Amino acid sequence: MIDGPDDITADWLTTALRATTADAHVRSVTVEPIGTGQTGASFRLRLDADPGAGAELPATLVAKTAAGEREQRERVGPGYRNEVGFYTEFRDRVAIRTPRCWFAEISEDNCSFVLLLDDLAPARPGVQVDGCSVDQAADAVRNLAGLHAPVWNDPALPGRGDWLSTMTGARAEFLGSVTQSAAEVFVERYAEELGDDAVTLRRSAALTAQWGVIDTGVLTLVHGDYRLDNLMFPEGGAHDGAGANDGVVAVDWQTLVVAPPGRDLGYFLATSLHVDDRRAHQDTLVAEYVDELHRLGVTDFTVDRCTVEYRLGVLQAPMITMIGAAYATAERSTDADAMFLAMATRAAAALRDLDSFALVEAS
Repeated sequence: MIDGPDDITADWLTTALRATTADAHVRSVTVEPIGTGQTGASFRLRLDADPGAGAELPATLVAKTAAGEREQRERVGPGYRNEVGFYTEFRDRVAIRTPRCWFAEISEDNCSFVLLLDDLAPARPGVQVDGCSVDQAADAVRNLAGLHAPVWNDPALPGRGDWLSTMTGARAEFLGSVTQSAAEVFVERYAEELGDDAVTLRRSAALTAQWGVIDTGVLTLVHGDYRLDNLMFPEGGAHDGAGANDGVVAVDWQTLVVAPPGRDLGYFLATSLHVDDRRAHQDTLVAEYVDELHRLGVTDFTVDRCTVEYRLGVLQAPMITMIGAAYATAERSTDADAMFLAMATRAAAALRDLDSFALVEAS
């Protein structure tokens, strides 16, 4: 186990990489910080490997480790466990495009971890404020079906290894309480920019506990934060996803959970598309997602049923947005404010357009 960039040495890398590449031999490595993660740290590793060994090794890898003080790590430790668990237990089972994992390890107390992942450069993350094109959204929802379909209603999922969370009544009540507290912080902070959207956001928060335990008849692996900042897009825009390395790639699996699939779909479409684009194309995009599910073997799920899932799933968007803004550990910034406002106002419009509250209240 390592605990930061100073521990990433050629000898350590050689040992770690031999878990997947038996003859790996790294002669030297340079370590460069990348990204601005709030709950972890990422580094680009430039490898000088022995040409007579480890021939399969790429020239660069990305390392992810824990970051921050002990108290902070204890709070986000379950997220670290989720991400390591995804790469070690599910990554090779599902069909979503996500980085190859060369090595994964986590401490027993979940406060230290390390992942060695493929470097996705020159792909770049989406930008939440800018939104995405309809073609990019279509690529993303097809990729999302690749996460959901292989474990669709798998009875072995809930509580997998005692680390994978599902929603119980007690958890839903707690989540509802946290969301309502976050909503008050959020609408007070951004009152001038939100206007009437504040009413929609407060109502969504008030319904979170009830929404959290709705049984839609489907449970699967849910990313939980499937949005543009956590998606890497290839240079030149979206592709059709036909090739193994072609198309959008999902990263950051700390919010992995067992839940209805509409939560990922609703969250992504509500926060990633500009409102007019979502209104014009959401039906087509829902159908694209369902078509991909059918292609992957989920044949008993109709567009009409998915539309209900999608309408309910949109409540994921204000919940994650407001909790993220209210409890972020980083200092406020103009860019962060713009991101949270874009997500919240788009989500509020989607909730009204889709009459999502009526579905929750009727459940």
